[in-house]
Amino acid sequence: MKVAVLGATGWIGSTIVQQATKRGLEVVSIVRDAAKITDNTTAVRVFDLQSQDNIASVLKGIDVLIASVGGRAVGNHELVAQTAERLLTALNGTSTRLIWVGGAGSLEVAPGVTLVSTPEFPADYKDEALAQGEALNVFKTTTSSASWTFVSPAAVIYPGESEGSYRIGGDQFFTNEAGESKVSVTDYAIALVDEAQKAAHLNQRISVAY
Repeated sequence: MKVAVLGATGWIGSTIVQQATKRGLEVVSIVRDAAKITDNTTAVRVFDLQSQDNIASVLKGIDVLIASVGGRAVGNHELVAQTAERLLTALNGTSTRLIWVGGAGSLEVAPGVTLVSTPEFPADYKDEALAQGEALNVFKTTTSSASWTFVSPAAVIYPGESEGSYRIGGDQFFTNEAGESKVSVTDYAIALVDEAQKAAHLNQRISVAY
């Protein structure tokens, strides 16, 4: 299986690359700046999401594309939903599956009430959360034939190794017995690679937390 990671030099993206490589998968890192790849464990393809170039050319021969896209670094949160639309269009009519690194803000804490809409949601992350919510809407309304999975992490995703297990949910926000919504970046990456290999949740949003 050939897995490509778009945004492979980011925090989550690089962790996904590590986990996929550990399993012996053939990994392709898709990055804006090839100089940021400091080892030769993966193939590298260069693409700038802010360009108008045809992205389909860098996706050829890929079985699963895991996209970790954020707008904070370039100061453009509109890039998130735009990229979701762009990828779904590029993969229309292909066998390449798309797995999207989503956000927790669009999870429902009550029927029709999203986490990002609650007063307690951190203001510093609101723009990112809203952008991911817009991306989720792109997936839910797409007419593309591409198979996709939108994967929301827990409210708190933190640096750390695997804690041995994780739970899969759907659109509803859920917590552990202590009332915490959290997952390590390693276990989140493991969940993404698990989905890449198993294709267990096609054309739906899932959530990952302890």
